Amino acid sequence: MMAWLDSLGQHPRRWLLLLALVCVGMFGYGLYLQHVVGLQPCPMCVVQRYALLGVMLLALLTAAFAQRGVHLAGSTAIALMASFGAFTAARQSWLQWYPPEFVTCGRDFYGMIASFPLERLIPMLFSGSGDCAKVDWWFLGLTIANWSFFVFTGMALLALAVFVALLRRRVR
Repeated sequence: MMAWLDSLGQHPRRWLLLLALVCVGMFGYGLYLQHVVGLQPCPMCVVQRYALLGVMLLALLTAAFAQRGVHLAGSTAIALMASFGAFTAARQSWLQWYPPEFVTCGRDFYGMIASFPLERLIPMLFSGSGDCAKVDWWFLGLTIANWSFFVFTGMALLALAVFVALLRRRVR
């Protein structure tokens, strides 16, 4: 376990690039499900895409620098962004397990996103419609929201592990 943590502290840029690559893979799979399989993302799915894009950009930006301080700040920001994505996925999972009487996604996430400038620039990637409580896809007994929660949680834990590894390396 300590060897793995030491590896995180010695080579944080590699781990950050791996994290960004995971984000690219997830984003690509989401686009595949939307444009090839025909699943329409709900507003909460779109929010998770923004969180995924945020984690990816933060990981790439942080990996672009060699300074320890940038890696500490970047890993903190990544952990926060991934936690936001995990929270949104957890909320969607809750709605799927306990669907409301009326079709809803809770607060108007789509309205919040529609006013964001990136939405106007890349409408194909971020347009969504549908019911957040509806389950269209399963894999190993879990929905997209469930898997998204686990992946975002793993990303947050990896970012925190990089943070701790960098702190441990400085103490030695």
